[in-house]
Amino acid sequence: MLIAFNKPYGVLCQFTDKTVPPRPTLAGFTLPPNVYAAGRLDQDSEGLLLLSDDGPQTLVDPDAGRPDEPSP
Repeated sequence: MLIAFNKPYGVLCQFTDKTVPPRPTLAGFTLPPNVYAAGRLDQDSEGLLLLSDDGPQTLVDPDAGRPDEPSP
């Protein structure tokens, strides 16, 4: 399943936030269970965010250990 989601300004592209007080996240929206963001937008950005039920997308996961490479 692939969902096109219009992420509003001020919302994190994740479902949890450990800061105090917590910031708005994707968990505040009615989305199907077990979907993951297939990309990232800054909290201060708005626009198209793709959500997938294929599992976490390691290509866009900053903790996956891949170096940033510029696009050709």
